[in-house]
Amino acid sequence: MSKRTVTLIIAGALALSGCQSAATSQGGRTGEFGCIAGTVGGAIVGGLVGATIGSGTGQLWAVGGGATLGSAAGNALTCAY
Repeated sequence: MSKRTVTLIIAGALALSGCQSAATSQGGRTGEFGCIAGTVGGAIVGGLVGATIGSGTGQLWAVGGGATLGSAAGNALTCAY
């Protein structure tokens, strides 16, 4: 896995985590942190798994697909909406 791939994965995770709000006790938002953490964590794991597949442009597609599927899976597992 190249430095560029790792940098892109970390930058994406930080960008997504910036969407988190600090309010955790307003109405139905008590599980918001867990939901966001599951989504971002799934994206990171999926991107890392995708980075181990293929090479060149195919690897870039695998990272993108892995991050997308990982974030969807993490969201489905941790969000109760």
